[in-house]
Amino acid sequence: MTDSLILEVHDLVVNVLTGIYSQETHLPQPLRISISATLDIAPHYAPDTPLSASKNYMTLKEAATLLPNDVHFTLIEAVADHIMDNLFADDPRISHLVVKIVKLAIAEDNESIGITMSRSRK
Repeated sequence: MTDSLILEVHDLVVNVLTGIYSQETHLPQPLRISISATLDIAPHYAPDTPLSASKNYMTLKEAATLLPNDVHFTLIEAVADHIMDNLFADDPRISHLVVKIVKLAIAEDNESIGITMSRSRK
């Protein structure tokens, strides 16, 4: 098994213009987005190890929260793809990403309805 570091940001609520039904296509709807990014691990993390030996997890948050507000994503799969494309382009050390998106507007009784997309760097 290869050593790796998994950076995680979970349960970010972001309003995104997405959907296929007429009631969804004109207003942003809340999505709960979680991201796990697998990176190459440093040989050792001493107390004074600089951030450059890892990754700032705020870039994961920004990839989810700074989505274009003038783009309508028909599918939430396209939202996940957009996030992955930006993160892979941002840091060549990322080897694998998992993005989970839950559509909050259609949930009843605390259901989680959505997708989980997993992709390795090509």
